[in-house]
Amino acid sequence: MPIVVNLDVMLAKRKMRSKELAERIGITEQNISLLKSGKVRGVRFETLEKICEVLDCQPGDILEFRPAEQPQTEV
Repeated sequence: MPIVVNLDVMLAKRKMRSKELAERIGITEQNISLLKSGKVRGVRFETLEKICEVLDCQPGDILEFRPAEQPQTEV
């Protein structure tokens, strides 16, 4: 998937555990885990806003677009 979730990186930078983030933004630790692993199909802007507020970061610090590599053709 070309969208990469860097939530684990931001948590490490802020020296915060998933459990604390979950408690502070009001969602389950399981949902944080799913988000960190990229196994969610979407995230509410409200949730993203709370994460950014608690971690003092921008959405781009958490979500990254990595285009799929195109197969190279030989000429």
